[in-house]
Amino acid sequence: MAKIKTKQKRKNTRKEAKLGKVFVSASFNNTLITVTNAEGETIAWGSSGASGFKGTRRATPYAATSATEKVLAKAKSDFGLEEVEVYVKGPGAGRDAALRAIRATGIKIGLIADVTPVPHNGPRPKKKRRV
Repeated sequence: MAKIKTKQKRKNTRKEAKLGKVFVSASFNNTLITVTNAEGETIAWGSSGASGFKGTRRATPYAATSATEKVLAKAKSDFGLEEVEVYVKGPGAGRDAALRAIRATGIKIGLIADVTPVPHNGPRPKKKRRV
């Protein structure tokens, strides 16, 4: 007689994450915020665009602030986030605004690191202009 396979339901257990990491990617068009636990598993994420801003308003510091507050409030309420390490990447206007928003939520900041990629040599330059 053949065995009948039954699907096991996955338990929806949420771990508490007292210590986490916040990754802020600030481009010229948008600001992305990702909150992870200490192991690097994503807890919450959001962006200026996901917060309801469209077009050029996504690139503003205000949009970055509201997106950061929204994401951190979710991480704080769902996982009990207390202390974070912040990794900022990119040249956008939302860099400093996101840091100010993290401070304003009352979460302790243990580390602030700039992880913007810098080319050591970069692509070949354009040929010299002839007039």
